[in-house]
Amino acid sequence: MRTRIKICGLTRVTDAVLAAHSGADAIGLVFYPPSPRHISVEQASAISQALPAFVSRVALFVDADAAQVDTVLAGLRPDLLQFHGDEPPEYCRQFGVPYIKAARIRSGLDLIQYAALYPDALGLLLDAFVPGQAGGTGQVFDWALIPDKLPLPLILSGGLGPENVRHAIQRVHPWAVDVSSGVEISKGIKDATKVAQFIQEVSNADR
Repeated sequence: MRTRIKICGLTRVTDAVLAAHSGADAIGLVFYPPSPRHISVEQASAISQALPAFVSRVALFVDADAAQVDTVLAGLRPDLLQFHGDEPPEYCRQFGVPYIKAARIRSGLDLIQYAALYPDALGLLLDAFVPGQAGGTGQVFDWALIPDKLPLPLILSGGLGPENVRHAIQRVHPWAVDVSSGVEISKGIKDATKVAQFIQEVSNADR
């Protein structure tokens, strides 16, 4: 099986196009104002329009008002929504757009039970729990906390980079991996070399 790749937190057209041509399956667009990777609908639209076919556009939200999500949907047609906060199941499904749900991993969180709350999600993204931060922290969590069998496709995130993604895939066997800070020069600005190295290491892990 080929591990899918999402490059998240893109803020520039050039970075998004480079990620696509390097082999990324999806790009993440952040609509969370406190994030340094937050972009406007206009920026997201420019990025989306520059991407080639068969690269998924993922719009990321963190406990956003439904009106904010509707505004983004009106100006952009993402392929997928990513809810990275404490959004309940009924909130996630109200927009009529396929979605994935994130869980920030900490001891005591029952992932089987958590995933069962979102049976219509297309995947469960696992990220590190860092108090006061919703994501993009560059922190790795304890992969031993991941159950052997989750009821949803597993998307592994949290502190991944070219130096550890091969080991992560060989250890966890996720459906997909998600990277943001691990391939950056600075927050929101991607490093072309690191992006290419990350994607190559994913390919190496799949061999």
